[in-house]
Amino acid sequence: MDQPTTHKLPEITAFFWVMKILATTLGETGGDLLAQTLKVGYVVSSLVFVAALITSVVAQIKARRFNPALYWAVIVFTCTAGTTMSDYLNRGFGGATPDAPQYARGALILVACLITVFAIWALSGQTFNVERITTPGGELLYWTAILFSNTLGTSFGDFLADTSGLGFGGSALVIIAIMAVILGFHYRTRVSKTLLFWLAFVLTRPLGATVGDLFTKPIVKGGLNLGTLGSSIVLTSILAAGVAWSLWRRQERNTVTASAVS
Repeated sequence: MDQPTTHKLPEITAFFWVMKILATTLGETGGDLLAQTLKVGYVVSSLVFVAALITSVVAQIKARRFNPALYWAVIVFTCTAGTTMSDYLNRGFGGATPDAPQYARGALILVACLITVFAIWALSGQTFNVERITTPGGELLYWTAILFSNTLGTSFGDFLADTSGLGFGGSALVIIAIMAVILGFHYRTRVSKTLLFWLAFVLTRPLGATVGDLFTKPIVKGGLNLGTLGSSIVLTSILAAGVAWSLWRRQERNTVTASAVS
């Protein structure tokens, strides 16, 4: 049986969602930087990012307390791995090509994977409340669900941007509108908060994907042509600033707590 650990996952606040969107956008630009700009390819890029993901997840599970830098590093690696995995499923698997992507087939595979993860999670008896996960087994299920939800979100974002005709900006607005509806359900209804969390979590990935594409794609394709390298550097800097702020806030809370005890 899993032994309980101290709480190591962040509170679900507005700051969490801002950081998540930043991380998912970086996942899109970083994944494209390695797979496309550096021409490493989808398969090799996926293997690189999955190896980095496994390493960071092991470190996260072994950690004794919440570490913002480690947590957000794992999130970024699930996003980069999700980007290349989604691109491989949609554009390089079973006859699919960049010119003839198979978004529906890729989405069905990923939905099946995500449902399987949640079914195993339910049978395991681990809590679905992401703010109360305190066991290694619960964390492993949490990160597996995040990997597949980010991969699914990438496919959805690519479908909206490439096939729906909405373009990058229009796709981002559609996703923001859907997330606003979910927020309304959160505050105005009794719909499961856990369900709403995972719906919003999946949607932050296509939002990041469309915003990332908006930054990096050529102007003729509706993008800003900032490039994957420049965009990745800027996003990494902003995310690092957020991590630094989290560490500072934790230090401030620890100082206040120590003063109150003394």
